[in-house]
Amino acid sequence: MKIRIETTYKTPKGLTTRLCSEVMDAEKGMTIAEDLERTGRSKNLKFIDNNENSWSLKELKEFMKGIETEPHNVVVYFDGGFDLETRKSGLGCAVYYDQNGKSFRFRKNAVVGELNTNNEAEYAALHLSLMELEQLEVHHLPVTFIGDSQVVINQLNGEWSCTEEELSKWADRIEHKLKQLGIQPEYELISRKKNKEADQLATQALKEVEIESTIETKPRK
Repeated sequence: MKIRIETTYKTPKGLTTRLCSEVMDAEKGMTIAEDLERTGRSKNLKFIDNNENSWSLKELKEFMKGIETEPHNVVVYFDGGFDLETRKSGLGCAVYYDQNGKSFRFRKNAVVGELNTNNEAEYAALHLSLMELEQLEVHHLPVTFIGDSQVVINQLNGEWSCTEEELSKWADRIEHKLKQLGIQPEYELISRKKNKEADQLATQALKEVEIESTIETKPRK
């Protein structure tokens, strides 16, 4: 969960100013907030999340404690590829998340035959990741979705219009699943080079190499 801190700071001589921090992980924000409160010079401290909801330190602590045993701090990499010769599509996703004080990576790919374009495959890969998030019981949390498809990212961000009927159907399907799970999506566009893990999963799917695995990883910074 990403937040920013807002507080009124008062110097020993009585000067006051309103401070607003950069966006950071909730855990880091709570540590900084506790340190600010120990100085006795921070008043009206609150946290603001990505949806502009306001939290007190107590409320945020209770919320973070409640989700500790569930997957949280979720980041999804996705990619899809379409083989014109075989008319098959390879889908891949890598899901990074924290749970019970540990960090994990889940990987999944699939090959499908009912799609017609690479853009459809990209949408289908994102939809595959949502189905896996549902299996992981990820719900009512912000999730960052990272991919290298300008079409998918920009259309779902609302920056590009979605005029193709099939892509519009995929977008509607994804929006429905997001609403059903209560997930607040954030989309990030990266280069194909930086998306090599999901790209490899999609390529392996086209070669009919099935991947489904979960491993513990080092904590993410």
